[in-house]
Amino acid sequence: MKFYRVMAVSRRVFRDVANDKRSLVLLFLAPIFAMCIFGLAFSGDVEDVDVLIVNQDQGFTPPMGETTYFSEKIISNLDNEVLNIKNMSNADEARQMVKDGKASAVIIFPEEFSKNAILKTKNTSYPDSAEIIIQGDDSITNIKNAIVKTVNEALSDTLAEEGVNPPLKVTSDPIYGDDAEFVDFFVPGILAFVVYLLTTILTLITFVGERANGTLERVLASPVTEGEVVTGYAITFGILGTLQVALLLSVAILAFDIIVVGNVLLAFMAVAILAVTCQALGILLSSLAKRPEQAIQFFPFVILPAFLLSGVFWPIQAIPEWLRPLSYLVPPTYAVDACRAVMLKGWGLDKIWLDLMVLVIFAILFLVLAVWSLRRGKR
Repeated sequence: MKFYRVMAVSRRVFRDVANDKRSLVLLFLAPIFAMCIFGLAFSGDVEDVDVLIVNQDQGFTPPMGETTYFSEKIISNLDNEVLNIKNMSNADEARQMVKDGKASAVIIFPEEFSKNAILKTKNTSYPDSAEIIIQGDDSITNIKNAIVKTVNEALSDTLAEEGVNPPLKVTSDPIYGDDAEFVDFFVPGILAFVVYLLTTILTLITFVGERANGTLERVLASPVTEGEVVTGYAITFGILGTLQVALLLSVAILAFDIIVVGNVLLAFMAVAILAVTCQALGILLSSLAKRPEQAIQFFPFVILPAFLLSGVFWPIQAIPEWLRPLSYLVPPTYAVDACRAVMLKGWGLDKIWLDLMVLVIFAILFLVLAVWSLRRGKR
């Protein structure tokens, strides 16, 4: 392999990309657009949920004391930014409004709620329990969870105000991810996913285009070897992918203010290795397509495995157990894991080296297979 020939291939590809405005847009503007769309769509909290409250609570009057309405104190502590509250007196009518799609849930406080709540807090052996009934549309899980969480928080705040200590208490003391929000979990995954997707597709389309217009055939007819062609492309798209990573990391940190506990250069390294892996995968896939139209047919096979299996949108532990082993055959899985470990946990090279090594193995494997596919194509 001659280095000057490798660089000649690399310079030519750089020049072609620089002269193609659509490729430049795909390389630099499309990743920012994709990250912003995904980030804005998935980083928001559930707000303005329409709920109905039916308060049937009759209150509780202790001997020689004033009547207490425990339910009203809980209602006053409900977060009005999350819930749009409307009071109703008839539970059946409220349930019908939920069935008609006019509200997401009805929250019911039974008649003896205050009595049972107060007596239960004073005497845990009291036979009746205070119960808040939530009947709603559980088909949208995020909204259901937001309603339940808000009611539980209001109940906890009310107990604290009343100076009541519940018999059981769960304390969360994070080892990792203190004050982390969903966007902090989500953005590192999107970073790896966008680089994987765009680098693979751009390389695939570019290489198929050169095959279709005869440029690749003319290059291979010269003294340049298949290995030099693949290496030249690897250098070009590796550098472009690295610039993509730098740009996306900057957007993630500046625009979304995501948590970065560890060394951001390690996260950068993981996604940069992924970019090199993806350009080799694009060249390998291009050997199966003769025209750009055929290359488009590979998009689902590029997008769906990474979208569903790499842990970008939900943890690998949430994937069905029989399907989980396939996650470890998808390169973005390792980049996503390494990025989150560095950015959210502050892990160093000593703990993410295995993810990086697997990415390097994928890169070498795809590069070797890409060279082999070119040689086979000449026969």
